[in-house]
Amino acid sequence: MTITEPTGTRTAATFDSLDPRTGAVVATHPIASEADVQAAVERARKAATWWSGLSFADRKTRLNAWKSLITNRIDELAAVMQAETGKPQGDAMLECALAIDHLAWAAGHAKKVLGRHKVPSGLVMANQKATVEYAPLGVIGVIGPWNYPVFTPMGSIAYALAAGNAVVFKPSEYTPGVGAWLEKTANEVFEQPVFQVVTGLGETGAALCRSGVNKVAFTGSTATGKRVMAACSESLTPVLIEAGGKDALIVDVDADIEAAVDGAVWGANANAGQTCAGVERVYVHEKVYDEFLEQVVARTKEVHANNDADAKIGPITMPSQLNIIKRHIDDALASGGKAVLGGPESVGDRFVQPVILVDVPETSAAVTEETFGPTMTVTKVKSMDEAVALTNASKYALGSSVFSKRNGMQIAEKLRVGMTAINGVITFAGVPSLPFGGVGDSGFGRIHGPDGLKEFTYAHAITRQRMKPLIALTTFQRTEKAEEQLGKMIAMLHGRGGKK
Repeated sequence: MTITEPTGTRTAATFDSLDPRTGAVVATHPIASEADVQAAVERARKAATWWSGLSFADRKTRLNAWKSLITNRIDELAAVMQAETGKPQGDAMLECALAIDHLAWAAGHAKKVLGRHKVPSGLVMANQKATVEYAPLGVIGVIGPWNYPVFTPMGSIAYALAAGNAVVFKPSEYTPGVGAWLEKTANEVFEQPVFQVVTGLGETGAALCRSGVNKVAFTGSTATGKRVMAACSESLTPVLIEAGGKDALIVDVDADIEAAVDGAVWGANANAGQTCAGVERVYVHEKVYDEFLEQVVARTKEVHANNDADAKIGPITMPSQLNIIKRHIDDALASGGKAVLGGPESVGDRFVQPVILVDVPETSAAVTEETFGPTMTVTKVKSMDEAVALTNASKYALGSSVFSKRNGMQIAEKLRVGMTAINGVITFAGVPSLPFGGVGDSGFGRIHGPDGLKEFTYAHAITRQRMKPLIALTTFQRTEKAEEQLGKMIAMLHGRGGKK
């Protein structure tokens, strides 16, 4: 962080975003103060009144215009992302494409999911017409991560906007340029500031939590998520938390081993392993363990992290993560595990080469804590019941993968996680109609799909009397005869079917 010289009577604080591949300065951004954040929220609140007053169709038109603008300038956005995260250009393009697809889905399905619709009134209240609609909360604060700085926050931004809210977005201090770019393009489409960005460090995010927004959607570590919850609790601001993961991949005896190997290598190493729903643990049936391990080592040897144009994975974006990755490898080896590929020497100053660990005790930090690097532990199991038990033993419960030709669904149903891909890896994230989120230390709440739209609304239930009630109950003029009739009706409706 740097502080600029005073301009007039005010000193403007700034910070630099750096290219993690080289350490070069990408750009300089302002550090939004608490007053700056509060001002943005107040602007958003006024804009939200206008935005929520538009029809679903009018909001869809504007959101689709933003979608088209992002699509037509996707190379620009990918370039900013690549400069700030170091990820390969192809990965940056894929992330942008998925985010665009989710924006389109949210805009196109908001009316169907959230619009007023009839619900059954029931026999007791048959004289009432019952409807429910989902109304916007107002202003949503979004605190985004650095590992997927477009796709992940857009899962909140797009769905919150489609639901009729205004959004104030605080991007990670490692990827502020991505947020600034999104705001710039949004300003070309929306007549009022329904989408604003406040850049800064941790205190800017804390200020957003204290700003009086109607909900905060946070993506990041579990530890930071707890601090966000604590800050929001002061004002009873509801939160959506998408936190860490320690996702498992399960390989059954009948699995397509080649496909399982391909999924494990990509799931563990894509984005240099900096994926909340990436593969960190692999549990393989003992009958196919040797075959799987031989192939997964051979395939992973083809993956290298460097700064070349053809590199399949890039650097570790957040420098402090290097120490965590090194500590987990050291702990695995010290507790009896073995490195069949790489080891402590794989952790460099900026890049980490892929590491495969075996025979690692389930109590090791390499198994129990989120590593967020290109590593995987591979463990032999005697049965799928054992694989399920070990998977469910983690305090994290975000995503998972199962490779099995016959038993994939049965295994998936036993997993206590938010999401499962059968014969694939992280495919659930690319399906706009599916909810994304976890349980346990992986957080709560959902983005994406109908659940993601409803996450940023409140249900408004309405009854309208169509005719006088058959039995007048909600009145002080209620008669003894009416109470007798109610008793008979309830007995007829609900008194049968119990134990005799």
